[in-house]
Amino acid sequence: MTPFFSIIIPLYNKEHFIHDTINSALMQSFNNFEIIVVDDGSTDNGLKKVKQIKDSRIKLFSIKNSGVSFARNYGITKANADYIVFLDADDYWYPNHLENIESLRKKVPNCGLYACAYEKKYRSNTIPSIYKNIPKEEHWKGRVDDFFESSVVNAIAWTSAVMVPKKVLSTVGNFDEKITLGAGEDTDLWIRIALNYPVAFSNTVTAIHNLHAENRISNSNTNLRQFINLDNYEKYTSQHKTLKTYLDLNRFAIAMQYRLVKNNKQARFYTKKIQLSNLTKTQKALLKMNYPTLVLLYKLKRFLRTININLSSFK
Repeated sequence: MTPFFSIIIPLYNKEHFIHDTINSALMQSFNNFEIIVVDDGSTDNGLKKVKQIKDSRIKLFSIKNSGVSFARNYGITKANADYIVFLDADDYWYPNHLENIESLRKKVPNCGLYACAYEKKYRSNTIPSIYKNIPKEEHWKGRVDDFFESSVVNAIAWTSAVMVPKKVLSTVGNFDEKITLGAGEDTDLWIRIALNYPVAFSNTVTAIHNLHAENRISNSNTNLRQFINLDNYEKYTSQHKTLKTYLDLNRFAIAMQYRLVKNNKQARFYTKKIQLSNLTKTQKALLKMNYPTLVLLYKLKRFLRTININLSSFK
């Protein structure tokens, strides 16, 4: 039987998480799917952990280390279903995730992107996501009026909580493999889809974004990353007024990453392209803040998160 969903899981050195991640997929109430695990040259025991799970719906492929975009794209080429869902190797789904996405597809057909609400986990703390201009009524499902405006606090689309019809990927392309080390390859794809198709959203939380490894400052990693080229989308801002704000907020986020590793040249490269009226007072202040104060605030933010106080310059 042809699977309804193809679940793409890129795996790279996540041996402590992959078992629970795959189990969260296997426990879905909607069970007509295949799981395509693409091991991206892992050097830990993650591959062994996958092989220990016995389920005929799991298909395992091993490739040399080529990055998450290549791994996801490779998985897409192996997919037998018409609908592609993604699950990163350290994230989790609630049992109703696929059922909820299928219900959303039925209610709002012919969209290019289907997304569900998600929550973030940091240690034992849960951080809810906040979406702008999305109805608060319980279990709302519908078409998003403005994808870019609704994504300025938390992104409407997060990789482990979206579904994309395969035919849409055939039209707009897959993940950009030139973007490396998780530097916006997902954002780049969502922009391309949102510029060409309607986006549907369910405000029911069905996925967990694990923040265990997020925000590790690394000079080498940040400076070696090839970030999304936001300039590619400036030409569309005249037709999509809120796109400019969305692009500038992404520029702000990238500039702050460079500032935290003392790469002021790259930080200035992104900052000079920002229309400052698109930033909040807090964001403007952070761009001007000296390095020691910035690092102190960053560490304070990390500490407050451990006691379930979550600060964000995007709120």
